[in-house]
Amino acid sequence: MATTLFDYSGLQRSIAGTPLAPLSPLIPADLAAETSHGDFAKWLKGLQALPDLVPDSVELLDAVRIGKPGQLSQPQQDALQQALMLLHPWRKGPLEIFGVHIDTEWRSDWKWQRVLPQLAPLAGRRVLDVGCGNGYHCWRMAGAGAELVIGVEPMLLYVLQYWALRKYLQSPLVHVLPLTLEQLPESLPGFDTVFSMGVLYHRRSPFEHLDLLKKKLRKGGQLVLETLVIEGEAGMTLVPPDRYCRMNNVWFLPSCPTLQLWLQKAGFRDVQVVDVTPTTIDEQRQTGWMTFDSLSQALSPANAALTVEGHPAPVRAVLVATL
Repeated sequence: MATTLFDYSGLQRSIAGTPLAPLSPLIPADLAAETSHGDFAKWLKGLQALPDLVPDSVELLDAVRIGKPGQLSQPQQDALQQALMLLHPWRKGPLEIFGVHIDTEWRSDWKWQRVLPQLAPLAGRRVLDVGCGNGYHCWRMAGAGAELVIGVEPMLLYVLQYWALRKYLQSPLVHVLPLTLEQLPESLPGFDTVFSMGVLYHRRSPFEHLDLLKKKLRKGGQLVLETLVIEGEAGMTLVPPDRYCRMNNVWFLPSCPTLQLWLQKAGFRDVQVVDVTPTTIDEQRQTGWMTFDSLSQALSPANAALTVEGHPAPVRAVLVATL
């Protein structure tokens, strides 16, 4: 079952003869055979335990909702939930699968509600989503009319969560690859829209990241960049000396004017800040589907406006720009 479960042949067909064809050699022939991750057997068990069902309805425009509760008996629904729980932790969502509500760590739907109205229409566009996690936003992009959505995600667990959804969403439109942006061909100007959400602050060199994103866009394509920011004037950037929100891989938190300058210097035009929103413990939190520490454990117990390290609490900005 493992070799047929991870079938990327649809993606191979979709990109053949297009500007995205150079991706072809990087697409796994057999994901199960190409990994040595110690938890892969447990995750695969969860995938194999998923019942064979055909949803009577699919919603991707206003949510990611597959099937309805009435399709399953209670024992079937319990078995489905147990199988999905083997893929814990679930971070991006929420997701509804035959009445099983996956209450993810992030209310990613809130972010999407803020982002979508600011975008060039996605209908008919080829889209790249960098650091896409389990593909939640990729499915929402497809729901908004994208012609093809390719997500890249180095964390194997999240790729397998995508495949859990893909079992029931037999769509040729959305594909999540176990890759990083850096592993893609450097020059691949075949995308109409490129998303980088929650990635930039994890990069040691923000300009290298912006340059790689630029090289994936066609001329006139749109970049959608979401990242942590601080308040301040042009030129201000926070470089955490150690951790930020208990994360040890946060390198740069610019002010919005600084980030605009970075994008302009990287060769983008029409740079706009379209949203600035503090992250709250309602948007990012522990749940039954993500039981590890979350944002509330990363904020100062004495002052929620600060992180436990004493830095400003997280604020995220969305910027759009044109190549």
